[in-house]
This record gives sequence, C-alpha cells and structure tokens, in this order.
Amino acid sequence: MQAQELVVLHCNPTIAQLLVPALRNSFPSIHHVTSVQELRASIAKHRPSIAILDMENASLGDLQELAREFPGACIVCTHRCADEEMWAAALNAGAWDLICSFDTQGIVQAALRTGLAARVAAA
Repeated sequence: MQAQELVVLHCNPTIAQLLVPALRNSFPSIHHVTSVQELRASIAKHRPSIAILDMENASLGDLQELAREFPGACIVCTHRCADEEMWAAALNAGAWDLICSFDTQGIVQAALRTGLAARVAAA
C-alpha cells in the first residue's frame, strides 16, 4: 500500500470538497469517488494506505467486505450521527475509526493518526 494514496467516498459534496484540500498536504494523491463500487475499484487500482468511507453511502456489510478484501487499507468511517454505538459497530466491522461527517478537521486528524499507526504497525 502506498502511504501517499488516499481514497475518499463522502455523500456530501461540500464536505468532500473541503476534505480534499485539507488532506492534500499529507496525502498528495487523493481520489474522490461517489459509490462503494467506485471505492472498491479505486482501492484495487491505487492501493491507498487509507480510505475514508462515509457510512451514509455504505452499510456495515460493505465495510466488512472492504476490510476483508483490502486488509492493507485502513478505513476511516464518517457518519452525520456518529455515536459510541455506531463507533463500536464500525470498529467491529473493520474500521480504524469513526468520525462525525461534518468534522472535517477531525477526519483529517483521524486519517493522519491512522496513517501513522499503520506505518508503526508495519515497521
């Protein structure tokens, strides 16, 4: 997996437009997709270290399949109603974290933390 690669699937185009420039300093190669199918294809093609998945676009089953299919990609999930129950369910399904989808700074920080944790674990 490439440390510089990141894939973003977010249902809110405004938030997606805010996320990409905020992430660009740390991830020079960012691919924005609009569906779970595009996300799967982009992960297979670009082999990113991190994927940001808005759970408004995906089910827990989709998350489980992605985590199983791409074990080297760290998945950071977002949701507009992120709470502890959803956070636990996302982690159990294979996510590294779950952040409120409107917290762009939190999403950026989670992506950076996740990328760092993945590099440390791989070392």
